[in-house]
Amino acid sequence: MDDLGYTPTTLAVDDLRARTKSVSSQIYDMIGIKGGKTTEPGPGISTCEEDPEHLFMSRHPWSVYQVSQDELKQGFQRLRENLPKNGWKIVEYGPNNSKARTLELTADSEKDRYSINATLNVGGPADEEPRITVYVVSGCFRAPEGTDLNGVY
Repeated sequence: MDDLGYTPTTLAVDDLRARTKSVSSQIYDMIGIKGGKTTEPGPGISTCEEDPEHLFMSRHPWSVYQVSQDELKQGFQRLRENLPKNGWKIVEYGPNNSKARTLELTADSEKDRYSINATLNVGGPADEEPRITVYVVSGCFRAPEGTDLNGVY
């Protein structure tokens, strides 16, 4: 065990990327908005500051948009209801400290080393498209022996 408070599992970079994409898909399904658009690209990889030569993590920010504010509000509520039923613990919920007091939710997976942060962006400035923004982040994993994490993204 090191500075992380746990011993990281060894995992190939592409396997973590695929795993993170799967977590994002599960979150998207819990939101349950059909017909909206989602942002690209897929999950990115970055090193963990505790040991940047051997440890890495995945982050996947994305949004769903181009649906009504009511659909977004309902989707956010579905996410809040579905997370605990799917092995997630909601650790924070409520308006954030932004000027808009945006509704925000943070949850940790009780099965995997993942956390999500989701915000419901409605009723903001006219130039801001209403959307649900989701930020999926993994814990740190150990790269297989011989993996060069320089230039991995």
